[in-house]
Amino acid sequence: MSEVTHGVPDVAGAAGAAAGAAETVGSWARAGRHASVAGAAIGVVAAGAAAGVALERLTVGRGMRRRARMALDAAGPYGTLRGTPGTAYADDGTELYYEIDEPQERPGGEAQKPRRPRLPGALGRRSAAPTVVFCHGYCLNQDAWHFQRAALRGSVRTVHWDQRSHGRSARGHAQIDGSDPVTIDMLGRDLKAVLDAAVPEGPIVLVGHSMGGMTVMALADQFPDFVAERVVGVGLIGTSAGRLSEVAFGLPSLGVKAFHRFAPGVLKALGAQSELVEKGRRATADLFAGLVKRYSFGEPKDVDPGVARFAERLIESTPIDVVAEFFPAFAVHDKTAALAAYDGVPALVLAGDRDLITPPDHSRTIGELLPAAELVCVPDGGHLVMLEHPDLVNDRLTSLVERAATESRSWRPARA
Repeated sequence: MSEVTHGVPDVAGAAGAAAGAAETVGSWARAGRHASVAGAAIGVVAAGAAAGVALERLTVGRGMRRRARMALDAAGPYGTLRGTPGTAYADDGTELYYEIDEPQERPGGEAQKPRRPRLPGALGRRSAAPTVVFCHGYCLNQDAWHFQRAALRGSVRTVHWDQRSHGRSARGHAQIDGSDPVTIDMLGRDLKAVLDAAVPEGPIVLVGHSMGGMTVMALADQFPDFVAERVVGVGLIGTSAGRLSEVAFGLPSLGVKAFHRFAPGVLKALGAQSELVEKGRRATADLFAGLVKRYSFGEPKDVDPGVARFAERLIESTPIDVVAEFFPAFAVHDKTAALAAYDGVPALVLAGDRDLITPPDHSRTIGELLPAAELVCVPDGGHLVMLEHPDLVNDRLTSLVERAATESRSWRPARA
């Protein structure tokens, strides 16, 4: 997509718009108790993004950017893949939406194999072929796996589901009535409900990104026997087993402490004014896009504009009150011990080397706990590495499924 520029840059308008966007974020931050301190921490990030927006506005007008977003939304194929829908029910009654892509069969009952690389013959034997289950991250939905879904489509059975309160799944019932806060353990139980409904038998490969990887760990923590009996492979992408309260998010040291101390309260205050905040998000769309690029991609300038816009749409579709509900769960997340359940199966641990949300050191720690795993650090990769570097991720993920399919040849259902 070619870039079109104005002949005369509007420097004053750009600076004023950026300052106004930063001020809007600051006014949101002041909504809660001690929010002035949190606003200073968050403002560091906002200022950086606003500076990027100002530079963009030197060359691209507001109307042109709006038309470009509309064109990308209309023409982009990302997130359009759909499968057979189904519903699982969490232990609090929340409806969890999932879709199944079945392998395509050739005459004679053999499953179609992908062009590159080839999966072993085990995938042609429906009784032994693993089902690959994808778990998405925070503020995303199942469509975040678009490229990986396309790569495996038709060759192996896959399940894609939306975490509670995300995508097409219902708002968490326990959160609506205030009876139970969101926890990573709750998400692990949600995954178990989806597996019981969508994959009642046969071997399973679990793939999780960010919060989805934590969900996979929580499953092992609470259902180790199930994992031992059914799981033949695991992929943990851009995720963490704990210590998320120490992540710097690219902020200076003083900003980090303030952010971790006050961000949950600020988000809670914003969630209580969700209608006003959602209007503010729309009003500061350019600043929001700058934040998404900064925290999603390692090299934002090299990302296809359609992919960048797709990521923006995924994240902006998550209501602010849902963002607030989930955020506190990450500070107390610690599933280091649970990883032992995956030590005996083929594993992939992959991260972008410029990930600011779950830094690559967190993946290296997981790799140390799973010494037989393939550890991949993607150069110039950010948090949404599966969208930024889909070919590399697809290659390593398909290799994982190959190894898991070989493992599934010896898989046998547990005796009653």
